[in-house]
Amino acid sequence: MKILHIAPYNISGVPLAFVKAERKLGHYSRLVTFNRDWRGYEEDICLNLPGWGQGLVKNIKKVFYSTEKLRQNNRKTGPGPIPPVWRPENIWSAVMLRMRDFWLRPFIRQSIRSYGLDGFDVYQLDGGHGFFKFNDLIPDWHRSGKKMICCYYGSDLRKRGVMPEIDAVSDCNVTVEWDHLELHSNINHVYYPFDPDRFEVRNYTLKNQSKKVVIGHSPTNRQAKGSDTIIRAIDKLSQKYPVELLLIENVPYQKNLELRARCDIGVDQLGDLGYGISALEWLALGIPVATCLAPQMSREAKDHPFVEVDENNIGNRLENLIKDPWKRRELGLKGREWLEEFHDPEKAVNNIHRLAGLK
Repeated sequence: MKILHIAPYNISGVPLAFVKAERKLGHYSRLVTFNRDWRGYEEDICLNLPGWGQGLVKNIKKVFYSTEKLRQNNRKTGPGPIPPVWRPENIWSAVMLRMRDFWLRPFIRQSIRSYGLDGFDVYQLDGGHGFFKFNDLIPDWHRSGKKMICCYYGSDLRKRGVMPEIDAVSDCNVTVEWDHLELHSNINHVYYPFDPDRFEVRNYTLKNQSKKVVIGHSPTNRQAKGSDTIIRAIDKLSQKYPVELLLIENVPYQKNLELRARCDIGVDQLGDLGYGISALEWLALGIPVATCLAPQMSREAKDHPFVEVDENNIGNRLENLIKDPWKRRELGLKGREWLEEFHDPEKAVNNIHRLAGLK
C-alpha cells in the first residue's frame, strides 16, 4: 500500500516511527510535516510552511487564546462534549486562521502536485489534523475512495478536540493515550511505536554507596508533568541520601539523550494521564522509571515495569529505589524487555491496519 502520514510536526518522532515500521512491512510510506520540531527530530517531507513555525504559533496563541485554553495540566479533561470538538476561540482567531488558510493554500496545492501527495491509498492524520482549519482537502480525498485514519497523541484531543470535517470522514480513530478512550466513543488504544534498537542498554555496575544516585526528569512542560512536586520530593530526599537531581529540558534531542544516559532513575510525570515518550527512552536505556499511570492502563496492563507514583507516595517510592540498587537493575532490564514486546513499531502498525480493515 501507499500510505501518507500528515502531521503539523514530527511530534516526539512518533509519526516517523510509524512510517519506518510501515516501510519495514513492505509499504511505500511517507511523512509530510508543516514545519520542523525545534528539538531536531528527523524529517521526511517537511514543507517549512510560513505561519507554522512552533515559536510563531505559540506566540500567536498567546494573543488570541484564553489563559485557560492554553493552560497545560496533568489531569484528565473535565465534563464536556464527547468527543471534544474544535471551534475557533473567538472571532479574531477565526479571522486570523482563515487568513492563514487563504495565504497557504497555493503553497500547499503546489506541494501536493510536486510530491504527488494526492496519489496515496491511505492517509494517517497524526494529530487528527488535515492541511487547513477550514475547507480542508481531506473530505474530498475520502470521497474519491481514499482510506482515512486519525491518530491522536495527547493534547490534540484533550485540549483542541476533533476537527469536525476530519472526524466526519475518519474510517478509523486510534490513540496512543489511555485517557482518550473516555473522550471519543469510537476510538481504540494502540501502544506508541518505539524502536529500542536506537538505544544501547547502559553497562550497569552497582555504584559505590558513597556516590550520588542521579535521578532524571525531562519535562517539555513543567505544569503538564507535575514537575514542581517531583522536584520538591527529590530535593527532600537529597537531604537524607546522596542524590542528584538532573533536570533535562530546553535542549536539542541528541543532547537530551546524552544526559539521560547519566541517570540511575528516571521520573516521567505525575497526574492522571500516564507515561509518555520520555519514559520509554529511559526504559530503552535500561533505566527504571517512576511515573503515574492512567487508570485505564492500571486496570488493563498489569505486568508493566513502571514504579507507579502519585503526589502522596513519590517520596517513599523513590526512597526505596535509592536504597536498592539491585531493584533498580532488575526493573531497568525488565523495562527494556517490556518495551520491546509492547511498543514494537511493527506490532503497532499491524494493529492499526487491522482496526482500519486494511488486513
